[in-house]
Amino acid sequence: MQTIQVRTTQNVFIHYPLASVGDRILAYLFDRVVIVAFMIAVGTLLYNLGVQGEWVWILILGFPYLFYSVFFEIFMNGQTPGKYLLKIRVIRLNGTPASIGDFVLRWIFALIDFGILGGAIALILVAAGGKGQRLGDIVAGTTVIKLVEQKEITANQVFVTPETEYQPVFVQAIQLSERDIELIQRALEVNRDVGNATPMLAVTEKLKTQLGIQTDLPPVKFLYTLVKDFNHLTSR
Repeated sequence: MQTIQVRTTQNVFIHYPLASVGDRILAYLFDRVVIVAFMIAVGTLLYNLGVQGEWVWILILGFPYLFYSVFFEIFMNGQTPGKYLLKIRVIRLNGTPASIGDFVLRWIFALIDFGILGGAIALILVAAGGKGQRLGDIVAGTTVIKLVEQKEITANQVFVTPETEYQPVFVQAIQLSERDIELIQRALEVNRDVGNATPMLAVTEKLKTQLGIQTDLPPVKFLYTLVKDFNHLTSR
């Protein structure tokens, strides 16, 4: 799977799996089907109600068609129904969620991406650009990534039971809950499997503050040690 490496403001490199051209095309086609189905349903209702007036029909049917993508991307955090179905999402190149302004820019330049040569421009740019960006993405500083499903696992499935003679490094680990351990595992898995260190760094800082711990251990080693201490302290 093709990935994109971005550098965050924390000077951390993150690898995101890019949405494939096929996924983006399928999401686009599904969204077109949703729009057509909506227009048929609403048009039939208006006809049966005897609604007349050209401008009324244009407003009621045209506005949803025109603003479909930007509306859903704003209120579905970078997804439309089609993107949700294909598990892809719009994000900024620095790994942060796209803003309303970003979505609006993508929507404006979609007129060029898809309005000229039947979308050929968008297809060529996405396939050849290396960052999965069409013109609207380039202007907005965004791209479209593939969401990676996270596995449901427990602490005992990942972390080895501590040795009998083991001496805990952080006795504060006893204050953690099973839910906290699951969050730590998820953050470590995202860092390991996807290369996204942001959740791991966020969890590390939160736990240091919550438990009153000061340490120079790297985030990965700190979290593994914390879980190992938790397993030891709760197994007594």
